[in-house]
Amino acid sequence: MRQDRDCIIRATAAESQVRIFAASTRDMVEEMRRIHDTSPVVTAALGRLLTGGVMMGAMLKGEKDLLTLQVKGDGPLGGMTVTADSKGNAKGYAVHPRVILPANALGKLDVGGALGRGTLRVIKDMGMREPYVGQTVLQTGEIGEDLTYYFAASEQIPSSVGLGVLMEKDNRVKQAGGFIIQLMPFADEALAGKIEENLKGLGSVTAVLDEGNSPEELLRLLMEGLDVQIGDRLEVRYACGCSKARVEQAIISIGKREIEEMIADGEEIHVNCHFCNRSYTFSVEDLKEMLKKSK
Repeated sequence: MRQDRDCIIRATAAESQVRIFAASTRDMVEEMRRIHDTSPVVTAALGRLLTGGVMMGAMLKGEKDLLTLQVKGDGPLGGMTVTADSKGNAKGYAVHPRVILPANALGKLDVGGALGRGTLRVIKDMGMREPYVGQTVLQTGEIGEDLTYYFAASEQIPSSVGLGVLMEKDNRVKQAGGFIIQLMPFADEALAGKIEENLKGLGSVTAVLDEGNSPEELLRLLMEGLDVQIGDRLEVRYACGCSKARVEQAIISIGKREIEEMIADGEEIHVNCHFCNRSYTFSVEDLKEMLKKSK
C-alpha cells in the first residue's frame, strides 16, 4: 500500500482513555479545489470542513450511515455543506466558491472573516426514523474551534480538533490534514493537561505534514509521553455518487404537476450536481417517460 495516499489513522492512548483520529487529506482537498475552482480562502475553509467531516464520518458504525456538516454564516462565503460516510468518502461545496478576501491580522487566509457569524449543523443519518441533528453557534468560523465546541456542547465529549490547509503559490493545495482527540468518560483529569501541553508544542498540522511526517507520526507527536496504540488505516477520497438515474429518480419524486409544467415549457432541462459539478440533460421525451412513472 502506498504510504502517501490520503488516509485516516485511528488510535487510542493512555489505556484507551483517549481516542484519536489523524488524517492526511491533500489529494482530496485538491480534487475539491479543482472541481469547484475555489479561491484560496474558500479552499482553506471548505478543505478544513471536508477534513473534519471525513474524520467524523469514520466515527459512524453502519455501512450506510451518513454525516452532513452544514455551516451558514453572514460573511461573503455564505455557507458550506459537506457529507461523508463511514468508508472514507466525502464531498462538499460552498455557496460562493470564488470569494476573495485580504489576509487576516496574522497574515493568514481569513476563513473566519469569510464565514462571519452563523451556525454549524451536524446531521447524522443512521437509518433510524429521524436523523440526529445537533446545532451550535459558530465560535470563530475557523472550523477546528467550531467542531471542538460542537463536540463539547452537543455531544458532551471533551475534544480537541485541529484542521489545516496549506496552499502553493499557484493556489494548488500543498498540504491538508487534521486530527480529532477525544477523552473518554472514564479518563483521568490530568490527561487533559498533558495533551494540552503536547498541542502547544506541536505547531500547525500542515507544518507537521509538510515536514514529511505521516499521520501515524502526527499521532505520536500529539500523544507524546502517552502509550499510543495505533489502530486501523482508512483511505479517504473525494467521491460523489450522483448519476443520471439518481437525478431522474429525484425529478420523478417531485410529482406529476411539476413534471407536466416542465413538459409544457417544451425545452430540455439541465440539472447540475452541487457536489461534483456534473450536468445532466433531460429532453422533453425523457420528461414524458418520467411522467408515466410519477405518482
